Amino acid sequence: MSKRDYYEVLGVGKSAAADEIKSAYRKKAIQYHPDKNPDDKSAEEKFKEAAEAYDVLSNPEKRQRYDQFGHAGVGSSAASGGYGGGGGMSMDDIFERFGPLFGDLIGSAFGGSRFSSGGYSRGGGRSVQRGSDLRVKVKLNLKEVAKGAEKKIKVNKHVQCTKCHGSGAEDPNSVTTCQTCRGNGYVTRVANTILGQMQTQSTCPACGGQGKTITKKCKTCQGEGVVRDDEVVSINIPPGVMRGMQLSFQGKGNAARYGGINGDLLVVIDEDQDNELIRDENDLIYNLLLSVPQAVLGDTVEVPTVEGRAKVKIEAGTQPGKVLRLRGKGLPTINGYGTGDLLVNINVYIPEKLSSDEKSKMREMEKSTNFIPNQATKDEMYKKFRNLVE
Repeated sequence: MSKRDYYEVLGVGKSAAADEIKSAYRKKAIQYHPDKNPDDKSAEEKFKEAAEAYDVLSNPEKRQRYDQFGHAGVGSSAASGGYGGGGGMSMDDIFERFGPLFGDLIGSAFGGSRFSSGGYSRGGGRSVQRGSDLRVKVKLNLKEVAKGAEKKIKVNKHVQCTKCHGSGAEDPNSVTTCQTCRGNGYVTRVANTILGQMQTQSTCPACGGQGKTITKKCKTCQGEGVVRDDEVVSINIPPGVMRGMQLSFQGKGNAARYGGINGDLLVVIDEDQDNELIRDENDLIYNLLLSVPQAVLGDTVEVPTVEGRAKVKIEAGTQPGKVLRLRGKGLPTINGYGTGDLLVNINVYIPEKLSSDEKSKMREMEKSTNFIPNQATKDEMYKKFRNLVE
């Protein structure tokens, strides 16, 4: 099923300011919050959809890519293992990332469930850790850009400790409920002010919001739940990407402490320069050098393409500077709508040295009026030159 336009999801225009986007997302999140709509799968999907839209439109870089390339520019297919910007976000992911936008608003509206700066837990409020993002650069050749590519990247990162399975404890008996917050992950304080008693909640200082304490730490990870190791990550690069574009692969970054949410892997695209073809966005340019006889008499020549070679007919009397367009022989757009062209730019090679016999033949041809440009030809060349300069 195709995804809805992110601006439509939040109900804002494409020129909406950041504050307007934030306000629109708050309204949607409250409207479709799972506590307000229990066991309503449709509301849950709309809740996730709004979070995905906000994740992209609240980030200037992602928003620019989305405006230019659509959903493919921010990789909204992450739910199926793609290259998503916001797609496939879990409920914990949403509450972890965007909880601070709401403060106590959700808790007061829905009877105790709350967003927390560290994560979300219905009735618990325990903090959910999130691993940090990783950034790598991937270089592609022209064929990989045209067809897309599966890349396996070896990265050194935090991975879940296999000894304690991310808990940070030497054994299950070493994990106990935090006595300070009684497993809630936060503590409540009441203060007397000139406005009366004010109640505030903050992350539990004893357990850091985990709601539990470890009496005996895992010796392998020293209680962190993660260790540093090399890991081979497999990613799929979509066709039509451009140099400088950044793709986000959700959950493939650093593992989080205590079995939390993994960070993302941010892949910056670089391109190898092709030996024959020059890229101009989705078009490709090839400079074809003809001999004088080929330009004068015409010929059939081969030119390179991404697929291999293609034959091109050169008409007799072809002038230098003429451009032949091979439709659909360029690169695909990243959103899948259309393909660029291959532009063959004609140049004619003029030899610098001639033999005596060749010079004699050239002088004979020089006497022919066919080799002397008339005024109409001069005027046409002048117009082309003027247009080029202007």
